[in-house]
Amino acid sequence: MKPAEVRELSTDELRGREKELDDQLFRLRIQKSMGQLEAPAKVVTLRRDRARIKTILRERDIQR
Repeated sequence: MKPAEVRELSTDELRGREKELDDQLFRLRIQKSMGQLEAPAKVVTLRRDRARIKTILRERDIQR
């Protein structure tokens, strides 16, 4: 997800997306611990997407 795409979303949509990413990361960490993780690069991608979302949410909080 690119930063421009994230900025287009509303704050509520961003918070929902953040929760979805947290859930997906949790599942991937469990898979990794069990040795069943098939796409280790997906963890990195999800972490970066979550960081982008958190950054933009923080920027919006500061602007208020």
